[in-house]
Amino acid sequence: MKRSIVYTGCLIFMVVCLSAMSGNRQTARPLKPDYPSYFGNRINIPADNPLTEEGVQLGRLLFYETKLSANNGISCAHCHQQKRAFTDGLAFSTGVDGTLTARNSMSLANLLWVRNFFWDGRAQGLEAQAQTPLTDAHEMGQSLAASAQKLQKTKSYPPLFNKAFGTTVITGDHILKALAQFERTLISANSKYDQYLRGAYQPTAAELNGINLFFTNPNPAANVRGAACGHCHGGPKTFSELFHNNGLDSVPKDEGRAAITGQSIDKGRFRVATLRNIALTAPYMHDGRFTTLEAVVDHYNEHVQQSPTLSVFLQKNQGGMSGSQLGLTASEKKDLIAFLHLLTDTSFITDKRFSNPFINN
Repeated sequence: MKRSIVYTGCLIFMVVCLSAMSGNRQTARPLKPDYPSYFGNRINIPADNPLTEEGVQLGRLLFYETKLSANNGISCAHCHQQKRAFTDGLAFSTGVDGTLTARNSMSLANLLWVRNFFWDGRAQGLEAQAQTPLTDAHEMGQSLAASAQKLQKTKSYPPLFNKAFGTTVITGDHILKALAQFERTLISANSKYDQYLRGAYQPTAAELNGINLFFTNPNPAANVRGAACGHCHGGPKTFSELFHNNGLDSVPKDEGRAAITGQSIDKGRFRVATLRNIALTAPYMHDGRFTTLEAVVDHYNEHVQQSPTLSVFLQKNQGGMSGSQLGLTASEKKDLIAFLHLLTDTSFITDKRFSNPFINN
């Protein structure tokens, strides 16, 4: 009996000690992402990093935290600004050492459905994606261990990590997981186009024609006019988990996906980016070469360059309404751009849940 009491007492003592070491371990509250049914349920949330209220809140703080950079002056938001749909308005971004990035910063909208990140798809999952800009010498330039050490020395972060992950010991892995959780909540689904899909907005005649042009393939024999954009940007989310050579150069200057796969067929191929909030995310393409939507439409209409790896969809389009090119009229171009403006979600770029928590909102 006495041995049993002593044994029980030891167990209680060990539990108390472990609890103290972990900072009074707490259980984070599950968070269900909110999105329209027409976005589909093929979402990407790893089993070892479920969304929680505490994890997302911590991730938001870290997204705007400059201590994660070597010079304590750059955060994730440096290249991904909410007012620009989480881009930065530049062809190439500047890192801690003043070096320009090799490619344009991509929008962070609707990443919950994305599996392969960066223009070349090198990172599988948001957790893997976050590590690159944090640790790259020419971007934020700091090891995860150094970032964790900085945060560990603060009064505020250890309790927040405890709430999110059950330990006051801050690790690089938990930094990545918190950032990924926050970024998975960056859902843009309230543009006028969404309102149209819900029956709450009636597009103008120009916008309706733009919608039809966007999703229609040209067929000169049947006198059907179209821009065939939906091949790559189909569906309400306007992106696909594919890589295409979109005819920017006959000899691609950037190997794109080929640098990752080592396959020549992937030369000049890049990830199909979402067109959500496209009017806010100039300049365009992986190298930011186009500064306006008009220039983008002109490219697809009349300047697609032939190459061995040119997307088969664009090869088909070259037999469009004017023989060798799509042949959209000036009026049709304007209508197509009117539709692209329908994809702007003003609530997304002003949502306080995504804003800088270190600034009074």
